[in-house]
Amino acid sequence: MTASVLAEVAVLDLAAQDLPFLVDAYRLGVVEGVRFLPNGLMNRNWQLRTAGGAFALKLLLDAPVSTVRRNLSVAAALAAAGVPACPPVPTIGGDVVAEVDDRAYSLFGWLDGDHVAGTGLSAGQAHHLGGVLGRLHRELNDPGLRRWLPASGAVTATVTTPGEAVAEADRYLRAIDAFASATPFDVQTVELLRRRKALIAEYGHLCPATDQPAGPAGYTHGDFQHRNIIWRDGVVAGVIDWDRIRARPFGEEIARTATLQFGGEAGELDLELVAAFVAGYRAVVAISDAELADAVDRLWWKRASDFWQLVFHYDRGDHSCDHLFFSGEAFLHWWTANRGQVRDAFVARP
Repeated sequence: MTASVLAEVAVLDLAAQDLPFLVDAYRLGVVEGVRFLPNGLMNRNWQLRTAGGAFALKLLLDAPVSTVRRNLSVAAALAAAGVPACPPVPTIGGDVVAEVDDRAYSLFGWLDGDHVAGTGLSAGQAHHLGGVLGRLHRELNDPGLRRWLPASGAVTATVTTPGEAVAEADRYLRAIDAFASATPFDVQTVELLRRRKALIAEYGHLCPATDQPAGPAGYTHGDFQHRNIIWRDGVVAGVIDWDRIRARPFGEEIARTATLQFGGEAGELDLELVAAFVAGYRAVVAISDAELADAVDRLWWKRASDFWQLVFHYDRGDHSCDHLFFSGEAFLHWWTANRGQVRDAFVARP
């Protein structure tokens, strides 16, 4: 390992002393290069080029190590069952996580392909993507995975009341008002929070009445969206980032994936691609129109009542998701104005 490689590692916030440990833990041999991958939002990722091939290295920041270790074991089992799950590379001791001091890493074989964002998919590819999600849900809940995942049990979905949502908006408005000087982000956020409060005042009566979602539920990927899906030759070649496996309503992940994948630059949703995606899913897993409509309405209200990007910015001092607050607001207001058409797209029949 050359001094230049170690210097690059240090600059990219991968502790220089950790790389020799990882080389030994995974028997990587000579590391010829390290490239930081800037697209990850929650963890830090690098490509390692070695004499034996290329690998993706992840520094785990967004989930407990015990949870990641369990979930990566599940991903390995899914890959063995034929799901494109990108299994982890085990250490020489057979572990799927390598720990050094207070840091933990996972390693994966490098998978060539592309992350296709937004509306870059054809209707046929959207249908294929829905089928992949259906297979993933089916296999994740196969009894054969009980070694790692116990029975999921009853699933609930917490509903934020309109009053609670307004109180959270007011908390951030007060915090910004107390600043000695406001940044451009603060100024724009104040305007958007006032618009959000007006939206809640007008539509708050449509929030879900209970925390009991309709439809099938079980273990889901948790972040099935374009940043974690690798395409090659027109099909899904791999699904990555398995940190968030837990039991949820299936409809929640269907709706979340569709709204993240098929949103346009102006804040609108490509409803034709949404319909194709959901049809692909329903070809694998049964879910009724009413159950899908419930999931879509619940996700709309979650977007209307949630301020997670501001939690990152103001409460954690993490500005990496600032842009998602602005794009999310544009989409929320478009969705609110087109709630009926969005719901119709999810339940459309080919």
